[in-house]
Amino acid sequence: MEDKHMLMIPGPTPVPEKVLLAMAQHPIGHRSGDFSKIIAEINQGLKWLHQTKNEVLSLTVSGTGAMEAGIINFLSPGDRVLVGSNGKFSDRWAQISEAFGLKVEIISAEWGKPLDTEEFRTKLTADTNKEIKAVIITHSETSTGVLNDLETINKYVKEHGEALIIVDAVTSLGAYNVPIDEWGLDVVASGSQKGYMIPPGMGFVAVSDKAWKAYETAKLPRFYMDLGKYKKANAKDSTPFTPPVNLMYGLQASLQMMQREGLENIFARHERLTQATRAAVKALRLDLLAPDDCASTAATAVAPSSVDAEQIRGIMRKKYDIALAGGQDHLKGKIFRIGHLGFVSDRDILTAISCLEATLIELGYEDFASKAGVKAAAKVLA
Repeated sequence: MEDKHMLMIPGPTPVPEKVLLAMAQHPIGHRSGDFSKIIAEINQGLKWLHQTKNEVLSLTVSGTGAMEAGIINFLSPGDRVLVGSNGKFSDRWAQISEAFGLKVEIISAEWGKPLDTEEFRTKLTADTNKEIKAVIITHSETSTGVLNDLETINKYVKEHGEALIIVDAVTSLGAYNVPIDEWGLDVVASGSQKGYMIPPGMGFVAVSDKAWKAYETAKLPRFYMDLGKYKKANAKDSTPFTPPVNLMYGLQASLQMMQREGLENIFARHERLTQATRAAVKALRLDLLAPDDCASTAATAVAPSSVDAEQIRGIMRKKYDIALAGGQDHLKGKIFRIGHLGFVSDRDILTAISCLEATLIELGYEDFASKAGVKAAAKVLA
């Protein structure tokens, strides 16, 4: 059937009808007074969502672009940085840092496992000469469904005193409580197609006063990604370059929806959906990649041992028109990921789990009680 496609991947995520209708409006001049009012409302909404008094800068980029901007605006060639690496996206930040001539030290963990916070403490404590200029962390590692202990790592960064903490919050911002000012996070990057509930195309960077001080002496090359230009334009409810006008209509609408729901309710909903999904997977006697104590609220990675992950995804897509995400790099074909991020409800989880059960039966895997997954999910949701 046409127009029944259901996204259950960690990005892009489903887009609410209100947002789609907002984006369907005719564009207006991005230098007009009317558009300045929209920018002003968006900027206030972004501060609310990020739980910060500082400016949150909007860029016409993906989450990767937001992270690159977060790295190049506050560092100089040869600066020593620690990069936590335990998945596809955290690996990427190490690659970006190396591309810009930074001295990269990687603290790694096996894919599917969280970063060891003690390794960060040891490195930072030993740095008595304060040579480490930044610690770069992926909060929610989307490729494996692992949530790293950002709060503890940040505490060790703060004890170091000199280093900045630069955070990939692409799939945690808007899905998990990230109190930027309370924790004193310096640079936090995110992307529009995740918890923001709008299509891809915008990236966001929140910047602390400490990071702005580092910006004054940072020497990495930048032009379009020069966050100083965005800060200056933000103060005038404007943008330094042509913005994605219709995406910003959608962002205005999605932020209004999020404010009506409230931060606590948003975080509670994502936690509820995460626990329901994981309970269902366990009831279906399938293996989870990430342990319970570090489960991401963006996606649940499933590592089936008795049935092929790609066959599951294929039937879910072709027969039920439900998109599940696959594994990446060495996990390709070994896992599938169920997204429960952004505009996702209890009904969506129950639908996806029931179709997953039917798919498993079709593939000859019936090592579970009838309706076990749906019952387990429903119990959590109740």
